[in-house]
Amino acid sequence: MTTPLTSAIAAPLTGAGLTLHDVTLTYPDGEQRLTALDQVSLEVAPGEFTAVVGPSGSGKSSLLAVAATLLRPDRGRVLIDGQDAGPLSDRARTALRRERLGIVFQQSNLLASLTAIEQLLVLSDLRGERPAHARSRAEELLASVGLDPAKQRRRPHQLSGGERQRVNIARALFGRPAVLLVDEPTSALDHDRGAQIVALLAEVTRHHRTATVMVTHDRALLSEVDRVLKMADGRLSG
Repeated sequence: MTTPLTSAIAAPLTGAGLTLHDVTLTYPDGEQRLTALDQVSLEVAPGEFTAVVGPSGSGKSSLLAVAATLLRPDRGRVLIDGQDAGPLSDRARTALRRERLGIVFQQSNLLASLTAIEQLLVLSDLRGERPAHARSRAEELLASVGLDPAKQRRRPHQLSGGERQRVNIARALFGRPAVLLVDEPTSALDHDRGAQIVALLAEVTRHHRTATVMVTHDRALLSEVDRVLKMADGRLSG
């Protein structure tokens, strides 16, 4: 059954994937304003894995925050799966994030008291899914990212850093997102485990047909991506 919130985001305007068009974002800085994003445009199609690289302070985090509809830009448009986020109320934007966005954070931010599978099942309550169906899907997702059944019953402190990040990815995919936003997923991992995580992200992008944007500082882990863009002084270039 369609709820008032989901009906507000039910009809895409154009296409799918992620589109940022001529986005500018500024912050107050004393009596002036600091430009974090300067007329940024970006299109990521379903099944495409795009990496954004750049130095600290270049605007990468602001780009993700705007793409995640957590910040409203001063100017420009942000379309998630064809839906323009600009005119939506805060409540409808929250629904948009829940229904169409998956976010993989730099730190896994898993709840210490919950097992790996319970990290996903918590989300099923918000989505109103039947418990049996939710558990089956959670088990399948965790298996698909390489977490065997025994480890699905373990708590975060019993998992390695790479395993916790796999749970993080499965959690982001649980809502069947159209857009997957990934923030420095390998920063706490060694090179080999980091390479495994990026390869996994490439695999799930193509399998689940998500439009994936990964922000990273590690240029050594870009062989699996479809496209690399550079961020500098708030501007995005190929």
